Amino acid sequence: MNLAELKASWNEILDELENEDRIAWLTFFDARLANLFGNQLELDFADPEKFDGKHDYRDARSKFAPLLMAAIEKITGGKIEVIR
Repeated sequence: MNLAELKASWNEILDELENEDRIAWLTFFDARLANLFGNQLELDFADPEKFDGKHDYRDARSKFAPLLMAAIEKITGGKIEVIR
């Protein structure tokens, strides 16, 4: 899987995540898929049009990352580790 393929599935992945846990979905819905290094996905939460700086919800993201990884695997069949 490459980054373009993952991006093409991202809305479906988020829908699956929302079905599992709405709070988890809220944690990741505004993420930008920045890079995919092998099976490691780097997310970017900087959105200059919304807020100054980054959204700093690292604790929540760490807590809900396993749910996001499960949604990615369910939709794409690939095991991806979320590193940010």
